[in-house]
Amino acid sequence: MPSQTVLLTGITGFIAKRIAFDLLAEGYHVRGSLRSLKRAEEVKEAITAQGGDVTNLSFVELDLTKDAGWADAMTGIDALVHTASPFPLAQPKDENDIIRPAVDGTMRALKAAQSAGVNRVVLTSSMVAVMYVDRPAGHQYTAADWTDIHHPAATAYVKSKTLAEKAAWDFINDHPDMTLTTVHPGLVLGTPMDQHYGTSLGVVERILSAKDPMQPDLALPIIDIEDVSALHVAALETPETAGHRLLATVDEWTFPQMAQVLADAYPNRKIKTATAPKWLLRVLALFDKDLKTVLPQIGFRAPTDVSETMTLTGMRYIPAKEAVLKSAAFIDAKG
Repeated sequence: MPSQTVLLTGITGFIAKRIAFDLLAEGYHVRGSLRSLKRAEEVKEAITAQGGDVTNLSFVELDLTKDAGWADAMTGIDALVHTASPFPLAQPKDENDIIRPAVDGTMRALKAAQSAGVNRVVLTSSMVAVMYVDRPAGHQYTAADWTDIHHPAATAYVKSKTLAEKAAWDFINDHPDMTLTTVHPGLVLGTPMDQHYGTSLGVVERILSAKDPMQPDLALPIIDIEDVSALHVAALETPETAGHRLLATVDEWTFPQMAQVLADAYPNRKIKTATAPKWLLRVLALFDKDLKTVLPQIGFRAPTDVSETMTLTGMRYIPAKEAVLKSAAFIDAKG
């Protein structure tokens, strides 16, 4: 496979930087898209700081919301890895501010690929496109499960990832010459490539700060950044993954569980591990818009069966505890 050229969209992202590093290490040529070429040096520095070689790395300026540049960007490309998608720091007033760029950007990338004869696509979706659909107690979520965008826990971001992925599968079904694999990360932890990791480690950062007197009973599917990246590479190199949704979560952990592991590892930080009662969160949500948004997720569980992904890729995931502690070590080291 190496010597192929991959267009990697959103290369400045937390996940995409690691994918670029791994693809280059495997011998691929990587053409990374970013909204501004001013950030190209940031990507190069992150890769070289980890011992990577950027000889086969190039850049192209692209915008999810604009047609300009996409046709040229696809010239000479063998495969598309589409990671670019808007991630809100706060809930938008109009959910379409998140949904439309995600869906339209995905369609723009796929149409450009199809026009250029690029028939292999790997798309970064999310576990949130799988897990927010009510199932009987004891149900293990699999790639066959799709989030109901009308579910109480379906935020604008959840809807954006779900609708963008559905649009991608619909497009591929209409173009049988193309093949698609989607990768579904949960909460991505582990060691970032550099200090530009956005909100990805925010949960661990918040718990480590010890500013919360209690932890919400909020459960999140956890995965290490190294495994997320490896899944993207495996998707490219394993034809059997075409047509499949690869679930990237090793375990589902609650905030109190994470807090206990971090409290044990950093006893001087006085991290609180008690679980906040839901009635208290309801009261606090009257004054906190972001807390109000996550209230429907309190107590919600989505245990996942990833055996199909393991069989297709031959991978074994880094344990959740290790991913949490790697994140904490990185945050602690930077002060």
